[in-house]
Amino acid sequence: MTGDPICPLCLRPIPPGVPQSLHHLVPRLKGGKGGPTVLMHHICHKEIHATLSEAELARDWNTPEALRAHPRLATFAAWVAKRPPEFLSKVPGRRRKR
Repeated sequence: MTGDPICPLCLRPIPPGVPQSLHHLVPRLKGGKGGPTVLMHHICHKEIHATLSEAELARDWNTPEALRAHPRLATFAAWVAKRPPEFLSKVPGRRRKR
């Protein structure tokens, strides 16, 4: 074990120097200001926001377990888990249905 924090979406370590960000489990604009946050890979954080709206995140997808259970995020997590922690890829534009 490396001692590095573990991304709650892909479950890979987050070594120092790898792009990372804090994800508010309940979006700040939906009452999550000051609420719980999780450190994750930037690519994983971007995928969450490309997949789900702030309202959906606040209502139904506000735990790491729920996020990992989302069908598209589970597929993404399985795919990205095969890549090294420093792997970066552009997340295509918004794919979420409005």
